[in-house]
Amino acid sequence: MPGPDVLLVHGFGTSFEATWRNNGWVDLLGDAGRTVVGVDLLGHGTADKPVDPEAYRDLEDRILGELGHDPVDAIGFSAGAMAVLWLAAHHAHRFHRIVLAGVGRNLFERDVERGRAVVEAVQTGTATDPEMRYFADLPDVAGADREALAAFLQRPDRRSFTPEVLAGVSLPVRVVIGERDFAGPADPLVEGLPDAELVVLPGVDHFATPKDFGFIDAALEFLDAQPF
Repeated sequence: MPGPDVLLVHGFGTSFEATWRNNGWVDLLGDAGRTVVGVDLLGHGTADKPVDPEAYRDLEDRILGELGHDPVDAIGFSAGAMAVLWLAAHHAHRFHRIVLAGVGRNLFERDVERGRAVVEAVQTGTATDPEMRYFADLPDVAGADREALAAFLQRPDRRSFTPEVLAGVSLPVRVVIGERDFAGPADPLVEGLPDAELVVLPGVDHFATPKDFGFIDAALEFLDAQPF
């Protein structure tokens, strides 16, 4: 019999369509008999795009509101992984298993200067550094809004993943991270979770992760959702 529905949550500056449908995830899960619950983070895709950072304070609530009564599996990438992790820590009974990609050490060590540089790149659309150039170009994707994305980045009450919070994730977790991902290494996250395992993708950076076959295989295998 098919397993539980699968919640898919994308990363910053993209959308459900771009990250999951365009990279084949929706079709693969459908072939495995799984129903996809796709959401766009506030400020992204088809979601509302407020320009006041305060509007993004509890952005995880919108995701929770998309879920039915039965527990789901979940896959989150980058900002989406942070949201899924926060929800699993406080509503563990709503999930079976979760896969977190593109997060690791960055959950515990905030680089304030880098954060400011990302906001500036998003707001102005200009940057010389290759990594910042990526963020500067993100809002040019169809449906994106520079002011809304900047507000998302400047949202108040950014989540703190303390040992107490991580201890609340009482379900199996697979953490997947590219070997060249700036968010890594992911060992501190895996070590802080009660039931977690790590998959490292050789030679993969943060931005290539969603379309990497190693990530797709690792996630679908962990959720027992390989296509028939």
